[in-house]
Parts: sequence; structure tokens; C-alpha cells
Amino acid sequence: MNYLPLFHNIKNRRCLVVGGGQVALRKLRILFEAGASITLVAPKIDAAIEALVNQYDNDFIIHRRKFAADDLVDVVLAVVATADKALNKTISAFAQAQNIDVNVVDQPELCTVIFPTIVDRSPIQVAISSGGASPVLVRLLRGQFEALLPAGLGKLAELANNYRDRVKSIFSTTNARRQFWESALEGEIAERVYTGNKAEAERLLKSRLVAAEKATEGRVGENTRGEVYLVGGGPGDPDLLTFRALRLMQQADVVLYDRLVSPQVLDMVRRDAERIYVGKKAGDHPVSQANINAKLVELAQQGKRVLRLKGGDPFIFGRGGEEIEQLAEQSIRFQIVPGITAASGCASYAGIPLTHRDHAQSVRFIAGHKQDGRLDLDWPGLVNKRETLVFYMSLTGLEDICINLLKHGLAADTPAALVAKGTTAEQTVLVSDLMGLPEVVRQSEVRAPTLLIIGQVVSLHNKLSWFRQREE
Repeated sequence: MNYLPLFHNIKNRRCLVVGGGQVALRKLRILFEAGASITLVAPKIDAAIEALVNQYDNDFIIHRRKFAADDLVDVVLAVVATADKALNKTISAFAQAQNIDVNVVDQPELCTVIFPTIVDRSPIQVAISSGGASPVLVRLLRGQFEALLPAGLGKLAELANNYRDRVKSIFSTTNARRQFWESALEGEIAERVYTGNKAEAERLLKSRLVAAEKATEGRVGENTRGEVYLVGGGPGDPDLLTFRALRLMQQADVVLYDRLVSPQVLDMVRRDAERIYVGKKAGDHPVSQANINAKLVELAQQGKRVLRLKGGDPFIFGRGGEEIEQLAEQSIRFQIVPGITAASGCASYAGIPLTHRDHAQSVRFIAGHKQDGRLDLDWPGLVNKRETLVFYMSLTGLEDICINLLKHGLAADTPAALVAKGTTAEQTVLVSDLMGLPEVVRQSEVRAPTLLIIGQVVSLHNKLSWFRQREE
């Protein structure tokens, strides 16, 4: 993070603005809206600033002169909006020497704070910044947020605020309160507010609270029952998550996640959710599958919403079926959200179609990791030049896979590729043939996770590759 995003309360606090032109005018509007007391210093002041002053009741002082060091006395923020770079540098130095936050317009190197672009649905506010790297991109993002956030969002927040104390008195735990609000602030109550019928929205909210008060220990029927979300996180790129996956990732109270979940995907989980790492790798299982199953049951029985986040798809080599089987036995509610499996995602990002009319009419997904030091597969059944073979978890068993396929009749010149860290910025694709791939991999520095693709479709990689891969 280049900057720490904070929201400052500057109501009735003195802010200094140096400059009297259009740039200063833009900053003044924001300060006026935030309720600041403002001192403006400039030899010349734009007429539009004079007009702006008449629209607000803020304490506002104008000095029609050049900046003086004393102007910084008792100031909490200095905004410098002049075309004089030498003066800007001087004011910034003075301010920083006195530990006063300073913003120098269009000179980020002189700033200790910057002004973000704001989407205002007060009391809901969204601030967007690129740190000066791309103002146009920020403007485009603001447009998207403006379109997504209902105009009445602030009124919904105000309604919720009016009943916070009552909700707190009814629901004894943070978890129960959170579940109530998430249920209440979606659906019909929100829609009534957005359509301008705040009175009806308030009536509906009161009705829910009355029902809650009648329930034992502040629980409303099924609302406080725990639930497990079995979610496929895809092969690594967070853009490949489904909308449903994102929604549940933002609702969960606790997340159990695997080694194959990328940091970028994990960042999409709700910030205050408890995170429990349960990853396993070859020869190292610090948390057994039985313990994971038991932990899911335990957390759900505590009334928590539990996110079981897996790389790829939970039902393709993810052992998701084993986990929900135990949940079903304990009558615990669960949802399953499929993810893009590694074969589909990594092959697509490598420009390798898994099927193609001219090369392969079928595709087979195979677990490629060794058990007890060996691979026990139906090797004769895997030899089919019109089929694509995809081996998951295949890095340590790569050489054995190639040797056994060659031994059972697959041609030595069959195209083959190893995709490492597919769909991420670190993606590497190593391409050779069945005979030569092990040596190519040995000479590389690729690390798991990897995916092995064998078949004629790999010959299309050079032609169809579109995603930038890391240079070896």
C-alpha cells in the first residue's frame, strides 16, 4: 500500500488553502462539504470562489496577499494550489516541519496526504485513489461505483443507525447482530428506502425486531444456525471468481483455506473474518482431512458462517464431497459454489484448447501425485492420440508419467506442456514433447502448483497464447 486510506473529521477545524484559481476552487468545495473552517490566502481570487462562499455557512477567512509562515498556526491541513513550484515546495517543507498534513496539487512528492475521488452517499462514502498514477482510471472507476450504488444508500444507513442500540439490546453476540443486519438490509426493507418509502421500510424493520424480542435469547428462528459455504476459488486469478463466490466470501465469519488458494483470491475475503490455514502438500499434512471435516462441523454448530475456500473446483480433486458428506450427516446447512478448475483455467491462459475438432475429441483429468512413492494408473487406457490428458499435482511425478506413457505406446513426439502458477502474473508455460519435457522442466526453476497437459492440442500454444507469461 502506497498510502493509508483514512477518513478525517475536520468539522470546525482550521484548514489552510493557498491559491485562488480553479484548482483551489475544486479543493475548497470538498473542504466546505466536510464542514471545515477555512483560511484562504492568495493575491488574486477567482470570482467563482467568491460565489462558492455564499453557498455555505462555514467559518471562512480570506487574506488577499502572499503566503506567510504564520498562516500555518493552528492549522490541521494545508492545501497548496498554486502554479509556483518553488513556493509550493517551501510551504510543504514548513508544514511537514510542524507535523501538519499537507497536500500540494499535482506534486505528489511534496504531499503527506492526497485527495481521493469520492462517491458520496453520506453517511456512506467510497474513496478511490491511484496515488496520482492514473487519474483517468480513477474517474472511470468512480463512474462505475456511481452507477452501482443506489442514490438512497445513505438513507438506508441512517435508518440502520437509528436502531443500532435496540438491535444491540436484543442480540447478545456480534455474530447474531451481524446476521440480523445482513438479512434486514437486503431485500424488501432496502427496496422501500430506495423507492422513497422510508416509513414503510421502518415499519418492516420494527416488525423484525418485535419478532426477535419474542424469540429465545435473541435468536430469530433459523437465522443464527451455522452454515458452510464450500467455494471454489479457481486457479489463481481473482477475476475468475463467480459473483456468488464473492458474495459468500464477504459474508463468512471464518474461512478455512488451502495452499492452492492464491493470495489475490484470499484478499477478496471479508477483512475481519477469522482465517485458518489448512493447506496440505505432498508429504506434509499438518492438518488431516478428518480434522478439517470436524472443524467445519464444530464452527457451524457454534452458529458461524464458515467459508471452506479451495483452489480450483471443490469437486475436482478437492475432496469437497468428503467434507459435505459429514456436514449432511450432522444436518448442517451448506452451499456449494463451483470454481473454474485448474485444467480449464490454466489451459485457457496458456492458449491450449483442451478439445479441438482437428486434434482431440475428449479430455481426461487425472490425479498425478504419487501415493506410497508410485503412480498406479491405467497406463494402456491413457494412450489415445485423439485425447488430451491433464495431470493435476504432477510436478514430482512428471518423469514417471512421461516414461510410462512412452512405455505403453504414446508417441515420443506427442506435444506436452507444464503450466506453473497458471492464470497469475507468475505464470510459466514450458512446452516440449513427451520425450523431452522432463529435461526441460529439470533445467527450469518452476515450482508448484503445476498442471501437465499432454496431447496434440499443445501444438496450438504458440499460435493461441495470449496471456503474458513470466520470462524464465
